[in-house]
Amino acid sequence: MNMKQKLKWGVIGLSAIFMTACGVESGSDAGTSSDSKALTIGTDAAYAPFESLEGEKIVGFDVDMLDAVMKEAGLKYKMKNTGWEPLFIALKNKEVDAGISAITINDDRKKTYDFSSPYFESINMILTKEGSSIKSAKDLQGKKVSVQNGTTGQEALEKMFGKSGNIKKFENNTLAIQALLNGEVEAVVADNAVVQEYAKNNPDKKLVAINDPENFESEFYGIIFPKDGEHQDEVNKALKKIIENGKYAEIYKKWFGEEPNVDALKQ
Repeated sequence: MNMKQKLKWGVIGLSAIFMTACGVESGSDAGTSSDSKALTIGTDAAYAPFESLEGEKIVGFDVDMLDAVMKEAGLKYKMKNTGWEPLFIALKNKEVDAGISAITINDDRKKTYDFSSPYFESINMILTKEGSSIKSAKDLQGKKVSVQNGTTGQEALEKMFGKSGNIKKFENNTLAIQALLNGEVEAVVADNAVVQEYAKNNPDKKLVAINDPENFESEFYGIIFPKDGEHQDEVNKALKKIIENGKYAEIYKKWFGEEPNVDALKQ
């Protein structure tokens, strides 16, 4: 896919960690507001091409898509780079009004949070080195594999192999991939867009992305809200509108270089 986000992962990871520690707020110029009534939308800006840092600005597919939704809904907002696990805590405590960070909608999360309608179809993939004996998820049995902590990649591996000590959990995918490059693990499991972009943009690393739909099921991302939070209906109506009027497809093609399967989002 023709990904346009070209930042290197090491730079993204270090920048994201620094910005999270400083509690910096950022976002798209058109949609971000300093108004006290503006909604605060949390994210983990270390997950290109969905959200990452370009200087002090948060950029990515999620950022552009959210901006289109909020404009359509007539809602003012600002984005805050919270980090991954702190985002869920902030949602529970209603310190943020919503979150967007390639967050999979699943039954376990629905017990604690509310979600918008789906806005992206994804599937986990394997990233490993060229020449590896790993060809499918089954080949990960007994091997050290890195994941971002608290993701569906971790959940999928634990479902297949149990809570093995071979599953190495990291704060973000930057660190998970670095563990592969350092020889600490033999593979990484993460979302397809992340795996494919890294392999494509770093040919010198000699990595391969392995798709295994037989063992990894499709999943859907949604905008996440505190339980019984506000604005979910407004966001859903706006999301439906940008899908229908072609704005969603325009943003999708900008970041992924192909037409989205919008029918899959109509659940």
